[in-house]
Amino acid sequence: MIQKSAFFSIASLIFAVSIYAQETSKKTMEITPPKAEKIAKELMAHDDIRIDNYYWLNNPEDEKVINYLKEENEYYESMTAHTKKFKEDLFEEMKARIKEDDESVPYKLNGYYYITRYVTGKDYPIYTRKKGSLDAEEEILFDVNEMAKGHSYYNLTGLNVSEDNTLISFGVDTLSRRKYDIFIKNLKTGEIYPERIPLTTGSATWGSDNKTLFYTRKDEKTLRADRIYRHTLGTDPIADELVFTEDDDTFNTYVYKTKSKKFIVIGSYSTLTSEFRVLRADRPTEDFKIFQPRERGLEYSISHYGNNWYVLTNKDKALNFKLMKTSEDKTSKENWEDMIPHRDDVLLEDIDIFKDYLVVSERNNGLTKLRIKKWNGKEDYYLPFDNETYTAFTTQNPEFDTKILRYGYNSLNTPASIIDFNMETKEKTVLKETEVLGGKFDKDNYETERLWATAADGTKIPMSVIYRKGIKKDGKNPTLVYGYGSYGATIDPYFSSVRLSLLDRGFIFAIAHVRGGEYMGRKWYEDGKLLKKKNTFTDFIDASKYLVEQGYTSPEHLYASGGSAGGLLMGAVINMAPHLYNGVIASVPFVDVVTTMLDDSIPLTTGEYDEWGNPNEVEYYNYMKSYSPYDNVEAKAYPNMLVTTGLHDSQVQYWEPAKWVAKLRDLKTDNNTLLLQTNMDAGHGGASGRFEALKEVAMDYAFLLDLEGIKE
Repeated sequence: MIQKSAFFSIASLIFAVSIYAQETSKKTMEITPPKAEKIAKELMAHDDIRIDNYYWLNNPEDEKVINYLKEENEYYESMTAHTKKFKEDLFEEMKARIKEDDESVPYKLNGYYYITRYVTGKDYPIYTRKKGSLDAEEEILFDVNEMAKGHSYYNLTGLNVSEDNTLISFGVDTLSRRKYDIFIKNLKTGEIYPERIPLTTGSATWGSDNKTLFYTRKDEKTLRADRIYRHTLGTDPIADELVFTEDDDTFNTYVYKTKSKKFIVIGSYSTLTSEFRVLRADRPTEDFKIFQPRERGLEYSISHYGNNWYVLTNKDKALNFKLMKTSEDKTSKENWEDMIPHRDDVLLEDIDIFKDYLVVSERNNGLTKLRIKKWNGKEDYYLPFDNETYTAFTTQNPEFDTKILRYGYNSLNTPASIIDFNMETKEKTVLKETEVLGGKFDKDNYETERLWATAADGTKIPMSVIYRKGIKKDGKNPTLVYGYGSYGATIDPYFSSVRLSLLDRGFIFAIAHVRGGEYMGRKWYEDGKLLKKKNTFTDFIDASKYLVEQGYTSPEHLYASGGSAGGLLMGAVINMAPHLYNGVIASVPFVDVVTTMLDDSIPLTTGEYDEWGNPNEVEYYNYMKSYSPYDNVEAKAYPNMLVTTGLHDSQVQYWEPAKWVAKLRDLKTDNNTLLLQTNMDAGHGGASGRFEALKEVAMDYAFLLDLEGIKE
């Protein structure tokens, strides 16, 4: 018989062995992140040496590089395996809110109504038209679902119909590098002609003879749009005539036809300067004439009406732009006359020209306003909007002789609407409000606010915020702050049915309208670029701090998100204030600023000098280096992070986020999650197809919700 003490000793031993076995099992099951090899690369400029240990990742042809990206993807899959079902559920939840058998509001152009529609179970659009009446027989122009078969990525763009309605040009990209082939389809016979025009922007425009096509070609290496060609229907594109070359590598060029159909226009633009050339559309074989020669800092755009040109410009130090006009035959700037003068508090963004009316899109105190003026001067009024978290914009208005203005409207809690407004009677007709399916959405369940944080320099930083009613400002609400802040691009407060998956699980969502965009006018942009770029980053941090100070959230529940230049924002913010956020999502992030801007072979680089500065000049080099996320990674704790990219991205090359993650893995001192997910089939815009893209959103949301302990 075993003594009692001996029994307990044996039991203890068995228990100890069991615990040891469990611990050993855990260790063998631990998921180890990939470790990128360090191969020191010395980079020198202005007598300054930078050591880049991960420069070798800049080679998509290297099997070692591809294997590393695949290892990171496998690590992502392993680390998020417990959320796989949740991601699938989120995807189905978001998809279920979208009306699958949907179609656009028809618009009329040159005697035809054009409609884009979707069918249940299909990812891509079907482009159709009807002649003369919406009751007429439908003519299918393109069923992209059929065209996309066999392709992991497919993008159809640039549809342009000839004036006689018999031909349509279109661009196709099957790699997501934004290198489009242009094709021509005969709309009478359905035949797609054999002529294929490669390496273009995808867009083209017809001369009035219905056989001459103008288009833009890209540089093979940099992908800069630098040449305009003239193609004659039925001829070999190899013989196409080069009509304009943009020799300045900081400029891009494009071509279009005026709404009046009278002129073909070639535009050239950089960040700070623009220039146009014009040609009568009914004389497509003649030479283009320059409108106003480029002058550095002179920006202008042109619209044609009657016998005049209308010029939206910053001439005469009009920072917020003004509207001028000049006659067809006197287009140089000394002939321009003021029509709508410059105003310090109103940004003039765009104009739409109709036979009897001029519609002006303005921005005042961050809010878009649509101003309607009658050419005869008898009327001048604004469309009324009733809140501070909305987006309004003129949309398809190709018809010239009409009193109907078509515009779009939505807000943080109001689904997108397309509205026809009779400019004479002032009656409006809501043609379509996007349906949110499922029967659970009610706009009155959500509260929206416009908040104002104070930046370190005293500037008031606006934020647009939405959350479900009833939250308590106790610092416990999970909150996602989104930001961009570059190129003067304004992120207006917009509705998203997808975002409901966060809001309905208790998240607050905020857009920080930081400097670098144009939310508060042109000066807002000027104060967030070049040697003032850091304002963008500190604005975002100060906006985040405000949400914490006001009790909306706390660092334990605060998250940040941004993509592309907004990914640069994320990278800078986590270097400057990593303690402020529990998690960060950086999508296709531009994070290796100095190296990229020193490499003029990379797409977009030379055209970006006016945005970021030219690092070949020491002042800009030093300033960029002081904030470049990759160059400023340190041995310290960072938030949980999900970084996404696309192997074929032509705008922010995949190696920037890949290098950044590798360096973060090596230096960070925390145990927080760091994930890199590379879409091996896509580029800057992510997956093609309306539902495939939702899977990427579900991936982002599952990452955030998992950090909050929300499992369903």
